[in-house]
Amino acid sequence: MKSGEPPVSDDEKRSSTDAVTRRRALAAGGALGLASLAGCTALDVATGETAEFTAGTATVADGTLSETGYELNDVSSETVSREVEVTGQTREVRVTNTVAEYDKAVELFGERYQAAVFAAVTTPQIEVLGETLNPIDDFSNRARAELILSRFAGVGDLERGSEYSTTVLGSDAAVVVYTADAEIEGTGVTTELELHIGELVGVGSDFVLPLAAYPAAFSDGENVRRMMNGLEHEPNEEN
Repeated sequence: MKSGEPPVSDDEKRSSTDAVTRRRALAAGGALGLASLAGCTALDVATGETAEFTAGTATVADGTLSETGYELNDVSSETVSREVEVTGQTREVRVTNTVAEYDKAVELFGERYQAAVFAAVTTPQIEVLGETLNPIDDFSNRARAELILSRFAGVGDLERGSEYSTTVLGSDAAVVVYTADAEIEGTGVTTELELHIGELVGVGSDFVLPLAAYPAAFSDGENVRRMMNGLEHEPNEEN
């Protein structure tokens, strides 16, 4: 703070931080859309019509939210279109992904920031000549970690740590824990983060990817596990 300036109240700091977090924080939609289209050159769209793939939505049950202290920030979707060549002809493929993002205020250095983030990314399964593809299976755990790290600034020293298994949408899913140094965007506060990067889980006609990040000093791992366990999936009825 500059000399002579009045001190900033806790309420003003929370308001400023909320303005930062109450936005679409994850850049996952576009990245996953492009990844989804990468293997679509053999799509059976010989009719010439646009091939459309739209994800449902994975969200955390209300009861789980009340237990963990997280609140819904935003549920957003993004449609990515791309032209691909099939049997010598150009066809359009359109993919819509969904991101449900949650956050929670944590106390750091005597102040509260919306610095704990949980997200569930839902992306549609894609059929190529009758075979269902896992559109982001080629993403390494490190690449998936970078999706949730788009919520923070000045990220460095990403290191892999432990691994555990938990239940996500009725399936056993491996979760890899990373640590990284990063700035809580919009605050100027740098801290060590702990990230929980879940395994991609197939449900219905979608794949769901759970992700979480929070200051390591906050030790919120058990709540993250509960959030993953509490995920529910609503399919897109138009598919």
